[in-house]
Amino acid sequence: MSEAEDSHSTVLVVDDDKPFCAALAGSLRRRGCAAIVAHNFDDAMAEAEAWAPDRAVVDLRMPGRGGLELVAALRKLDPTMAIVVLTGFGSIASAIEAIKLGATYYLTKPAEPDEILRAFERVEPTIVEPPSPHAAKPLDELEWEHLQQVLTDCNGNVSEAARRLGMHRRSLQRKLARGRPSHEPPEAP
Repeated sequence: MSEAEDSHSTVLVVDDDKPFCAALAGSLRRRGCAAIVAHNFDDAMAEAEAWAPDRAVVDLRMPGRGGLELVAALRKLDPTMAIVVLTGFGSIASAIEAIKLGATYYLTKPAEPDEILRAFERVEPTIVEPPSPHAAKPLDELEWEHLQQVLTDCNGNVSEAARRLGMHRRSLQRKLARGRPSHEPPEAP
């Protein structure tokens, strides 16, 4: 979409982190989009019904009804809406579920506003090359994926996920707060 077409785009930004939500909405406005903000499922649906946005940026984890439920509800409200799921707790399991429910694309935080706008334009599913059998995932990456899968199965309920995993709720919260493990090589001095 060209910059001129972007100026006619209305984007619903949904995130329970109010400062982040305001900053992202401001960045989108500076790029010519009309931006509407909401901080939970109910407010997002009310804004979507009132403003009929053609795009939405949805946080995956929010108190109450989560981002996956919101993706499904927004898709039902407007089947043509482009929806990008944005989360700090990304996993393959939640990405697959978001796409199945109708999300256009799935990004992990931090994501730049231009990256989000490019994600709206994706029309073909991204084909990911399977890892070679000789390149095993690190154990902490496998653990992260498993935690995310169980959390997705529990609809974001940390207490239920901890019970199913056989661990203390606070231990699970600490692991989730650390975020996805990074295995990038250290920068040279």
